[in-house]
Amino acid sequence: MPIRIILAGATGWVGRALVPAITQAGDLELVAGISRNHAGTDLGVALGGRPSGVPVFARVEEALGAPADVLIDYTKPGVVKANAIAALRAGLHVVIGTSGLGADDYAELDELAREAGKGVLAAGNFSITATLLKRFTLEAAKYVADVEILDYASATKPDAPSGTGREIAEALAGIRQPATSLPLGEVVGVPQTRGGTLGEGEREVRVHAVRLPSFVLAVESVFGAPDERLTIRHDAGASAAPYVAGTLLATRKVSGWIGLRRGLDTLLD
Repeated sequence: MPIRIILAGATGWVGRALVPAITQAGDLELVAGISRNHAGTDLGVALGGRPSGVPVFARVEEALGAPADVLIDYTKPGVVKANAIAALRAGLHVVIGTSGLGADDYAELDELAREAGKGVLAAGNFSITATLLKRFTLEAAKYVADVEILDYASATKPDAPSGTGREIAEALAGIRQPATSLPLGEVVGVPQTRGGTLGEGEREVRVHAVRLPSFVLAVESVFGAPDERLTIRHDAGASAAPYVAGTLLATRKVSGWIGLRRGLDTLLD
């Protein structure tokens, strides 16, 4: 029996790339799409093609009347948490590709998922190469104490840092060595230019979010040691294609555990 999917953000940037991939997969079935601007229409027509038989709803709650197994969410920071909660309460597993959630949000979703006996996979980036950026960064942090994150995105991106930058920084904060840079309290001039912080105390990680036209998404992990530096960088292009394979991998695997996992790297190997 195929895995039945509700896709929130079905007519969005990533959603448009996911629809044909799901449709062509023999083990997956798209049963509903969520799009406020196209509610009440057929998803195939909404995407500019032929009728597909997949209905489009304005809200996740409206689509939950149909039998489904997994909610995939590529919407916006302001609605993703409510979507995930509604899906868990309805007995679905959840794959979250939307950025903007913080550690407290993930902790709440983890608790709800455990109560429901369902799995959640949330990733700041479902690209395989972006996942390798995280893996290589965490490996380098075992050997080099000083690291900061540079996070680049378009001028209109509403959340800062990006989901990719935030996921890496929060993971770093759990394992990094104490920094040798001056504590913020000892910085003179304009201390805010030292960036925002994730984590606490001597293991906090500084993140610098740059928002300018021409960027889609790029994240750099910059390590510094005496007389040498290491930069690990991922750049995303204008296509959503890199996120499809990782999202479908998560969709196929998310029923295999209870609770919330963060990062596509938890599914590698």
